[in-house]
Amino acid sequence: MSTTLIAASPVIPADIRPLADVCLEVEVELDRRVMTVREILDLDTGSVIRMNRSAGENINISIGGAVVGFGEIVIIEDSMGIRITDFNIEE
Repeated sequence: MSTTLIAASPVIPADIRPLADVCLEVEVELDRRVMTVREILDLDTGSVIRMNRSAGENINISIGGAVVGFGEIVIIEDSMGIRITDFNIEE
């Protein structure tokens, strides 16, 4: 899966510059749902699984299992993206 980052390139501090090209898996979880085996067996091509989240609701952005920020779903031409709305910065 190809990912395109649409953002201004920040200046990278010298102390982390050696790590700038390390690849990390970024996870965006839209929602979770518990389903019975019967419901899963009833799924077919074209089935829609209704989720509990509403459009515009914040979703978690995680790296290495840790929540690092929050975002909202946006549509860009014919694909979907995430607009970062906040970072999970512990002070």
